[in-house]
Amino acid sequence: MAAVQMSEAEKVYIMHGVQDDLRVDGRGCDDYRHMEIETDVVSNTSGSARVKLGLTDILVGVKAEMGRPKLEKPFEGCLEFFVDCSANATPEFEGRGGEDLGTEIANTLYRVFDNGCSIDLKTLCICPMEHCWTLYVDVLLLQCDGNLFDAISVAIKAALFNTRIPKVQMIEDEEGTKEIELSDDPYDCMRLDVENVPCIVTLCKIGHRHVVDATLQEKACSMASLLVAVTKKGTITCVRKVGGGSLDPESVFEMIETGKRVGKALHTPLQEILRKEESLGKKRRKVGFLG
Repeated sequence: MAAVQMSEAEKVYIMHGVQDDLRVDGRGCDDYRHMEIETDVVSNTSGSARVKLGLTDILVGVKAEMGRPKLEKPFEGCLEFFVDCSANATPEFEGRGGEDLGTEIANTLYRVFDNGCSIDLKTLCICPMEHCWTLYVDVLLLQCDGNLFDAISVAIKAALFNTRIPKVQMIEDEEGTKEIELSDDPYDCMRLDVENVPCIVTLCKIGHRHVVDATLQEKACSMASLLVAVTKKGTITCVRKVGGGSLDPESVFEMIETGKRVGKALHTPLQEILRKEESLGKKRRKVGFLG
């Protein structure tokens, strides 16, 4: 991940501010930076979204393709993640520099969604053991300014909310041969229920306190972070420690409780914004270079 060089005096200044619940940019310890969300930004996808959190810029596209169910889950569809770190995001990602980070993020996303409540994969099954929808979630990191996991999780939830999957029918002829017929009507589609899709809250331990949505400068002052994936109801689907430093049990408990509280508070306005943007239809104004 992109790193910044800081002097010891700068680190002490940031740490003392965090202790007094006053960060360099004026936020409190539990506050997010300004977030911009835009959906339906890529035309050749089933659903897409772009999220900007501070200067962190994430683009997510979802493509629905037909495939075969997994042998161990014959009655469910599939969800696949791929993360690409653009070399424009930071010089560290040039060449193969971003591959390890992309793999780490993708593996974390698999852990976050590896449960029965995030997305009902049974709704993606067309014919058990034969045909299903596979959702390919492609994440592109355009710019890095800290807190990648949170921004990516919000972008994925927005893209899944925007996803439209064509409705299909199984037709069987006189010989018993089954054929799949897709609807020609672009409005005759299936939507995903993203009510229980979790958002990730990253908490960085700085000194004796922890902060939400750390900048690159704050990240440089932190020895360890905790990722907490939280649903709208406060259910935790994944907890993961990041960084080489250690966390004592009391700090872990406090960070998990903060993650649950902040995560639950994040879901409600996010859902309202997504519904409001969708209600505007073609009247909404597209912004950014993809507009």
